[in-house]
Amino acid sequence: MDEFNLQVWAVDALSALAHETRLSVFRTLVRAGPEGMIAGAIAGHHGVPPSTMSHHLATLERAGLVQSERESRLIHYRADFPGMRRLLAFLMQDCCQGAPEMCADLIGELNCTAPQPLNA
Repeated sequence: MDEFNLQVWAVDALSALAHETRLSVFRTLVRAGPEGMIAGAIAGHHGVPPSTMSHHLATLERAGLVQSERESRLIHYRADFPGMRRLLAFLMQDCCQGAPEMCADLIGELNCTAPQPLNA
């Protein structure tokens, strides 16, 4: 993807995340890991009607941040980790400006602890 198209994609991805429910859903799916969650469970977890949740999930999927897979009558959603990495890399690609120590502590600021149950 060339720089212009990458920037257009990044704007779409950030726009998808610029909604309280979608940001919360995306973070929930990131916490759920590769197993993801079924759409009904996501809607229930967030207290959002299923039809409204379908709209939010479709927006995240079009933005390249979520993947879906139909399993019989259920739709299983997962965070698109390569998409998330691509967005983070785009946002951070120019941060160091030749001084990598400027960004060296970024990973240390993440709270990468064992996953907590989503219903806790």
